[in-house]
Amino acid sequence: MKFSVAIAGLALSATAPSGLAFMTPAAINNRQQSTRLHVQMEAPNKKLPKIEKLKIASDYLREPLNEQLATEEIGISKDAYQILKYHGSYQQNNREKRGPKDFQFMLRLKQPAGELPPDLYRLLDDLSANKGQGDLRATTRQCFQMHGILKGDLKTVIASIMNIGSSTVGACGDVSRNVMTTPAPFDTPAYNYAREYSKVFAQLFRPMSPAFGEIWLDGEKAASVETWAKEVEHHNIDEHMLYDNGRGIILPDSTEPIYGTQYLPRKFKIGVTVPGDNSLDLYTNDIGCVVICDDAGELLGFNVMVGGGMGRTHNKENTFARAADHMGFVPKDDIMEVLKAIVAAQRDHGNRDVRANARMKYLVHTLGIEKFTKLVESYVGKEIAPWRPMEDWKYNDWMGWWEQGDGKLFYGQHVDSGRVKDEGDFRLKSAMRTIVDRYDLHSILSPTQSIIFRDIDPKDKDGIEAILREHGIAPIEEVDPIARLAMSCPALPLCGLAQTEAERIMPSYVERMRALLTKMNLPGEEILMRMTGCPNGCARPYMAELAFVGDGPKSYQLWLGGSPVLTRTAYPYMAKMNTDTMEETMEPILAMFVQQRMEFEAFGDFCHRVGAEAIENYSETYVLGSVVA
Repeated sequence: MKFSVAIAGLALSATAPSGLAFMTPAAINNRQQSTRLHVQMEAPNKKLPKIEKLKIASDYLREPLNEQLATEEIGISKDAYQILKYHGSYQQNNREKRGPKDFQFMLRLKQPAGELPPDLYRLLDDLSANKGQGDLRATTRQCFQMHGILKGDLKTVIASIMNIGSSTVGACGDVSRNVMTTPAPFDTPAYNYAREYSKVFAQLFRPMSPAFGEIWLDGEKAASVETWAKEVEHHNIDEHMLYDNGRGIILPDSTEPIYGTQYLPRKFKIGVTVPGDNSLDLYTNDIGCVVICDDAGELLGFNVMVGGGMGRTHNKENTFARAADHMGFVPKDDIMEVLKAIVAAQRDHGNRDVRANARMKYLVHTLGIEKFTKLVESYVGKEIAPWRPMEDWKYNDWMGWWEQGDGKLFYGQHVDSGRVKDEGDFRLKSAMRTIVDRYDLHSILSPTQSIIFRDIDPKDKDGIEAILREHGIAPIEEVDPIARLAMSCPALPLCGLAQTEAERIMPSYVERMRALLTKMNLPGEEILMRMTGCPNGCARPYMAELAFVGDGPKSYQLWLGGSPVLTRTAYPYMAKMNTDTMEETMEPILAMFVQQRMEFEAFGDFCHRVGAEAIENYSETYVLGSVVA
């Protein structure tokens, strides 16, 4: 692959051996690693990794998927599965069942800004009941996913979703994933721009291959254009996408002018919000954009951050979670071109040789933000202006009742770990269907796996509350704040990467943590707590004040010190914590917090301030039960 014309093919090299090209921040400080750019006309002639060969040979994401879907087997080959991800699906099997693998498929939607029209919810509700395992799951990227779909039903399910004006394209794979935004549907200029541009960016970086229509719609056009595409068509996005400034952003590829035959080195995530609202974990994205308006509410442009990401691998210090760096301010007229340049920089210079180091966060980390910005500027042909001052970040999950600002209300319904289901007297799935059918409400999936109903007529408030009560749904005032703040990934039994439990055990951890806080006379304390069944970070654990990251059966790494407003990563405190010893592990930490916290200091801020060594020293001499607030 040729590199950027504008910089004569900049390639990355380090003064240290290649094995040190990606190091933890601490290691960088210790080794004083220096990274430089040198001129090179083409990338080194290395043997391509298998996944890169597969992408090239797929004929723009057609094969061997198309061939495998036609077989009588209940599953598909490993190569076909890799291509299926770009179509929005993962092949899974129940790891707790003995005997032959009972392959099934998880399907994930693309829902820019998390928006969910009522007709789409009705369809998903029906499909999950008739073609899935009976429930829906809200993800941490504001979209629904459906489990338990059989191979023979995939085409029916995906075609139904495409024909109603939605999509699964790009929900997975090495492309731009679902574009997130703050879920609060306030009717203000800044919030309106955030929603609008999240759809603009989703459309700008959509995969262009005709394979999706060929495979799932037999080559026909979808019955309805994607809803978000219609809403932003006045931006002339295809014209912006195809515009070629001659600096290497656009590839000589008529099918995928931005992605090319190899697409990106790894998945790519974008988020958009307004100043002060960090309800979406903006710093975890490859690109984070913050709407900047003038005093009259007119859009000026965006503050842009780059290089965030959660995934890491146990016992590999050259993989790590990272919070994004502030890159600068971009005027509104330049924002699409600058974002194209950032994607092109990652496409051309991201690490395709080592997939564990392929995310853009490693490129930004290795270069440093100043050199990475220079790299982006070389594609754009303009300098990036300095980051503009903004108000401080706050975190809010937007649950409960709120005024939208246009005479209507919105209501945030908390959902434990995003699982929309009917189970005994708790019938959330039925309640949602009743609300959607009776009031025809649009909804928004939140970054915390919950659901917001928007555009509610105030006179319907009592009726909605009555429906929720009748279906066994507790009002938000009765939900433990720890549960509201908590997130977890699905993990076992369907996730092939899970090393232990997450979603199924998280409710017990919430109860145990609340009991421990009450025992220590901290009944009102709120701690942002997250859990994953493996180190890949789907529930963004490394940003939490307290996180449990699975590393084996009944075993978790313990992470401390993330920010309550989600602006920095936590640090690893304990390599292995048996789930049965959670209380005796946490009590000394909470006791030190009781004795040494500053006024109004949050738990995460305290752990960050004092550090791991001080907590370890305190815990070594602590006597269980000796401290209460």
